[in-house]
Amino acid sequence: MDFEKNLKRLEEIVSKLEDGELQLEQSLKLFEEGISISRACNLKLTEAENRVKLLLSVNADSTEVTKDFTATPTSAE
Repeated sequence: MDFEKNLKRLEEIVSKLEDGELQLEQSLKLFEEGISISRACNLKLTEAENRVKLLLSVNADSTEVTKDFTATPTSAE
């Protein structure tokens, strides 16, 4: 799923959990899904932040740096 779909699903999960009408097992299953989605969203945001930092970085002679961004693997992957 893309970031926006993940975020929407996470909002749905939070809403269901806040209702408090689910059985314990259902709540735990949704909570696990929410944690997984949250980690995926956080990873996407970190990658986007790193790309922005790279794009905005400038060499000592005030020329912009233009090189390919390579995401570094994290323990969440």
